[in-house]
Amino acid sequence: MPEKKYEDALKELESIVQRLEHGDIPLEESLKLFEKGVKLSRFCAKKLDEAEKKVEILMKDKEGILKPQPFDVKEEEG
Repeated sequence: MPEKKYEDALKELESIVQRLEHGDIPLEESLKLFEKGVKLSRFCAKKLDEAEKKVEILMKDKEGILKPQPFDVKEEEG
């Protein structure tokens, strides 16, 4: 089974939030949706954390020190 993508999980989480906010579903179904939403939220947070760590690794200088750098697309394309 392929791993779920961040974007797919986020869309599913947004859908769950909309259904819960609408409020016209039974309590038991609401609890199941809430539980699934919490799992999706944790999954998304984990994926964002992993991405942030990858970016930090890529931005470290030769000495391994993280130095903030502005992101400039034109510089990379040229």
